[in-house]
Amino acid sequence: MPTKGNALVAYSTYEIRHHFIFTGKHLNYRAMDRRMQKHEVYRALPTKVSQQVLRLVDKNWTSFFAALRAYKEDPSRFKGRPKLPGYKDKQRGRNVLVYSIQALSRPALRKGIIKPSQLGIEVRTRCRTVDQVRIVPKGSGDSVVEVVYAQTEAQTQTDPSLVGAIDLGVNNLVALTSNKRGFVPRLVNGRPLKSVNQRYNKHATALRKKMSRNHHTSRELERVSAKRTRRLDHSMHTISRCIIDLLVAEGIGTLVIGNNPEWKQEASLGKKNNQHFVQLPHARLVSMLTYKAELVGMQVIVQEESYTSKASFLDLDPIPVIGTKEKPVFSGRRISRGLYKAKSGRTFNADVNGSYNILRKALPDAFRNGIKDVKETLVALPPSLVVHPVRIVVPLRTQKSSIR
Repeated sequence: MPTKGNALVAYSTYEIRHHFIFTGKHLNYRAMDRRMQKHEVYRALPTKVSQQVLRLVDKNWTSFFAALRAYKEDPSRFKGRPKLPGYKDKQRGRNVLVYSIQALSRPALRKGIIKPSQLGIEVRTRCRTVDQVRIVPKGSGDSVVEVVYAQTEAQTQTDPSLVGAIDLGVNNLVALTSNKRGFVPRLVNGRPLKSVNQRYNKHATALRKKMSRNHHTSRELERVSAKRTRRLDHSMHTISRCIIDLLVAEGIGTLVIGNNPEWKQEASLGKKNNQHFVQLPHARLVSMLTYKAELVGMQVIVQEESYTSKASFLDLDPIPVIGTKEKPVFSGRRISRGLYKAKSGRTFNADVNGSYNILRKALPDAFRNGIKDVKETLVALPPSLVVHPVRIVVPLRTQKSSIR
């Protein structure tokens, strides 16, 4: 069935490309739907599914035209001129199939079974209010069934003036702090995820050595890659759920996440550290944190984080934006891997320092009483907690409980 979807995408893309090249005009979804209705590749799928395939093709072209307009206005924002949407491989190319509720069996759904029209598969589900089902092809030759359902936002008892901040990293995947008095900083251990990537890289390198020069992948390599992706995706879901639940329990209503544009492309940490940093799906984690926070009525701010790891939070060092002409001077410094020393000689976890600075950079008024409350919290903590805050270890193996 995904092969039939690929054929429909190929034919519709051909029609739109040639119409645009020779006339300079865009065939939108409605025009393409009228053109393709009598075509055999359109009729090979359920009508509702064919329409969804054409909508995805139209979305790609709409994005291309929007990018082209933005490129003409300011080419410096791009690394090159946007290219026309192309074709996938004739043999291995696959596309997502979207089954709306009209293309699903209603009697089967009432029994907790998803039965897409003409597909010949049945998948059990606990969801009764399904919006759509996606058949997503994976590189290993398999396909994943994704069930999409709507979830209403639930306003929780949180205070927007209480702010949590996240600094993303590698060994410490997440450093979580807050302006709430008495809040103990938390660290999410990133080493298990590094281990997954290291094992994958070792296995993938061995498989690539066995392949000929004319082959860039194999079914075994695709299977290993898909397994790694699933493990990381599960971990990101578990970590994001743990963080949001913790913030809600603390009554924190605002979350600030430090994230720099193109920080992966511009990473210069050395060959080994670059590999560790680039292979961790930080953007995926930010996306999960954002939508899960919004579902509980929490405000999310994504903050540019330049100089936050160098400035001293306890000394309230100014935190400029990267690219400023004057070279900033900071009161403290990192004295070892993971340890920051303030001007007073006070040492504490470097990632915690960066997380507090991200909060301060995004919301300078978050510490209305200065940083007195936070200082008192840090001073009151045992020395071991100041240097090594509470560490959260998230299991990598998939649990039987559902992931929201």
